[in-house]
Amino acid sequence: MNIAMILEMAASAGDRAVVTAGGRSLTAAELLRLARAAVPRFRKHPAVLYLGTNHLAFPVALFGAAQAGVPFVPLNYRLGEQQLEALKDRHPGALVLNPEDLDELIATLDAEADTVEPAEPAIPDPDAVAVILYTSGTTAAPKAALLRHRHLMAYIFNTLEFGASDETEAALVAVPPYHIAGLTNLLSNLYTGRRIVYLSAFDPSAWLETVRAEKVSHALVVPTMLARVVGVVSGDNADVPSLRSLAYGGSRTPRPVLERALQVFPDTGFVNAYGLTETASSVAVLGPDDHREAFVSTDPAVRDRLGSVGRALPGIEFEVRTPDGAPVAPGEQGLVFVRGDQVSGEYGGQSSLDDGGWFPTRDLGRLDADGYLFIEGRADDTIIRGGENIAPAEIEDVLLGCPGIVEAAVIGVPDPEWGQRLVAVVVGEGDPEAVRGWVKERLRSSKTPDAIVFRNELPKTDTGKLLRRTLRAELEDSHA
Repeated sequence: MNIAMILEMAASAGDRAVVTAGGRSLTAAELLRLARAAVPRFRKHPAVLYLGTNHLAFPVALFGAAQAGVPFVPLNYRLGEQQLEALKDRHPGALVLNPEDLDELIATLDAEADTVEPAEPAIPDPDAVAVILYTSGTTAAPKAALLRHRHLMAYIFNTLEFGASDETEAALVAVPPYHIAGLTNLLSNLYTGRRIVYLSAFDPSAWLETVRAEKVSHALVVPTMLARVVGVVSGDNADVPSLRSLAYGGSRTPRPVLERALQVFPDTGFVNAYGLTETASSVAVLGPDDHREAFVSTDPAVRDRLGSVGRALPGIEFEVRTPDGAPVAPGEQGLVFVRGDQVSGEYGGQSSLDDGGWFPTRDLGRLDADGYLFIEGRADDTIIRGGENIAPAEIEDVLLGCPGIVEAAVIGVPDPEWGQRLVAVVVGEGDPEAVRGWVKERLRSSKTPDAIVFRNELPKTDTGKLLRRTLRAELEDSHA
C-alpha cells in the first residue's frame, strides 16, 4: 500500500484533467507517465527535496519519489539561506529541486518518457517513509515529522470514496506544498476525482478571480487567507456561484472573520478542519450543517459550536486528560490526545505515542457531551500568574470582541512578584485602558492584561500561525 497507488487508480478511471497549474493541465495518465520517467534519476538519491511553489512539478516529484521508493521532503522555500542550508544538511546526498529547476524538469521528463524505458516502480511497502515534513516551529525549533505510506493511505481510505466527485468539480489549492494540507489536498482530490487548480502564490483578488474563471467548487484556506479574502469583498456577496465548499483550518480563526465569511459566501458550505502534521491531515471536522445551525441558532451552546473544530473523523478517537494523565469529564479543559491508524507521531525514527497508541497533540481543549472538540490554545502557551494557569485563548477571544481590535495575542512575560504578567499585543485601534476595562468586565481581574501593546501586525508563519516564541522574545527584551 503506497501513495503511488492513488495515481495509478486515478489513471485507470479516465483521461480528464486532474491538475492545472501555470496555464497547463495534466490528466492522471500524463501525470503517471511523468512520475514514472522521474524514477531512474530519483532512485539514485536517498531523498527528494522540493523547494518549489505550487507547480506541476510538485505532484510529479511526489509520485516520482513514491515510485522510486525514496522519501519526499517539501521544504519551506521562504526560509532564509542559512535555515535552508541547515535543513538540506540533514539530508546528505538528496536530490534538490530548486524553483528555477521545475520547468526544465517537466520538459526533460516529458522528452525522456517517450525515449527511455521507464524503470520498474519500487515494491510497495506501507511502512516505508513516504514524506518528511518539518513542523512550523511556532514555539520551538522545527522537527522532522515522518509520515509513512500507511498513515497517508489510512486517512484517504477512512474518510473518502474513490471517484465520488463529478466532472464539474475543481479544487483550488493555495496553501504551500510544504504544509500537510497542501500534500493531502493533492492526494484526496486525486482520489475522489476532483481537478486540482494550483495558485503559485496567494493574493485575495486573484483567488476570487480564479474561483470564477476555473469554476472552482471546493477550496481550502488558512485563517489569514480567509481574512484577506473577505476583506476585499465589497458588499454582502462574493459572487462565486460555483463555490460549494470552503474549508479553513491550520490555526484559530477569529470569530468576526468567520461570521463575515458566512455572510459573504451565503451559498457555500463551510468546513473547519483540525489536524496536525503528525496526524497526516484532518482528524476532526465541523461540517456545513453544523456551521449553518450554529450561525442562526439562539441557543448559546449550539452557537458556541462555531468556535469548535467539530467531531472526530472515522477511525479517529479523542481523549482529554489532566497533566497527570487522568481523563477529564465532558466540558472540562485538559490536554488533547488523539489515536488512529493515520496518526504517526514520529520524529526522526522516534515515536511519541504512548503505550496505548495515543499521540499528545500538546493542544489544550475540551470535548462537549456531544463529542464536539474545542481547541483552546497550546499547552506551551499557558501563562502561570500567581500560581494560576491561564490560557491565552480565552483572553484573546474576549479581546477580539472589543470594538476596534482586529487581532490579538496574549503573552506572559517574567515578573518578580507574580511569576508572569500578562501582556496583550493587539492589531487595531483604541485606548489601552478602555481595552483593559473591556476584558475586566468580562473576565476576572487576574485575567485582565497588565499592559496593552498596539502593533501594525503580529509575527506569523506564512500559513497564518502566530509565532509566539518570536513575540515572547521581543516582549521579554522590551520589558527586561
